[in-house]
Amino acid sequence: MRRHIPGLHSGHHGVFSNLDGLFLVRVERASYRWHPQKPFLALQFRILEPIAFEAFLFSGRLYRTERALWKLTWFLRDFGYDPELLTRDQVDEKALLNLRGVVRTTYTNLNGHSYQNLDSFAPAAEWEALSCVANNQGEKEGTHDDL
Repeated sequence: MRRHIPGLHSGHHGVFSNLDGLFLVRVERASYRWHPQKPFLALQFRILEPIAFEAFLFSGRLYRTERALWKLTWFLRDFGYDPELLTRDQVDEKALLNLRGVVRTTYTNLNGHSYQNLDSFAPAAEWEALSCVANNQGEKEGTHDDL
């Protein structure tokens, strides 16, 4: 049986890759992925602001190696993760859903693959101040990527 699904061929499904900038986001999906050398937390974010990117999704990874634990901890604290679970060294994938915060992203092309980098984080309450600073710097330097 054939079904007609408008927009199927367009390739535009509300998922962004290669984002570069500062975004207010909400965690849509989180899953822990085991890997022998580099286990990681795979995250999918929904962009809430800026309005031009509203409702689009992007994904990123936070590694759980000893050298990268500081970044995972930074993310969890700034996004308002349950402090009790954090003090017990536990990450509950369900507790991550719908957490909100600010993330600065860049992307890297390596060996023909594009990777979304999660460079820095801030609490959602700081969005207004951070977005104003980003806009002011972008106007001065002609770009919004210099924060």
